[in-house]
Amino acid sequence: MKIESIKDTAILANGVKMPWLGLGVFKVEEGPELVNAVRLAIINGYRSIDTAAIYGNEEGVGQGIRQGIVDAGISREELFITSKLWNADQGYETALAAFDKSLSKLGLDYLDLYLIHWPVKGKYKDSWRALETIYQAEKTRAIGVSNFHIGHLKDLLQDVKVRPMVNQVEHHPRLAQKELRAFCAEQGIQFEAWSPLMQGQLLDNPVLLHIALNHGKSVAQIILRWNLQNGVVTIPKSTKEQRIIENAALFDFNLTPEDMQQIDGLNENRRVGPDPDNFNF
Repeated sequence: MKIESIKDTAILANGVKMPWLGLGVFKVEEGPELVNAVRLAIINGYRSIDTAAIYGNEEGVGQGIRQGIVDAGISREELFITSKLWNADQGYETALAAFDKSLSKLGLDYLDLYLIHWPVKGKYKDSWRALETIYQAEKTRAIGVSNFHIGHLKDLLQDVKVRPMVNQVEHHPRLAQKELRAFCAEQGIQFEAWSPLMQGQLLDNPVLLHIALNHGKSVAQIILRWNLQNGVVTIPKSTKEQRIIENAALFDFNLTPEDMQQIDGLNENRRVGPDPDNFNF
């Protein structure tokens, strides 16, 4: 798959263009650091920002977006903003209200992508009906899910009017999720990675260090490029300008088939986050 610029996009099932690379803001608290990180990302060419209601930082993200738009001299329409429905708000009416609250906190007229954050048993189908309502009202350009396994997706797909366009899950070299990736590809669902760097746990891996040395790149850049060459949208988190810039310097090199194979060989089906089949929030 040829991805040669930060401007390159995946095409979702409904034709909406989603940037391959974005900024994640998980665990970044409200405040100047958050606002500045979002602003810096936009100035440095990022066009996708990913947040969620449970992160408690939608207001700061919205502020950073507004500052970034001004400082980068771009329009809101050039950005791709994602937020997510939290578990406590799942259900039809509660999901509708939660979406409006997120939109208000972000200070936006619409979202580009709205996701169900986790597959809460007995509730995610009602939540999906709410997302379909929001989508049909053109309050979001695309809808999808997060942390859904194949079983959850098969169950959901039995009843949908609008099919999910994205599935955002934990994905990194220790958790390659090949079966889930293949299923999503078959179903026309764009696969997206959260925690692509395994929260820093892979940065001293000898296999990755060797590949990084061969390419004159950092381990983080190697992992993120592996994601892109696998057709995986990725949203690394950082608040530091140097790291934000480094994480986007992925488009002047390609991993070889041998590199890809070596990285694939690191898979251990090991998670840093909860298992979607057995989670408690």
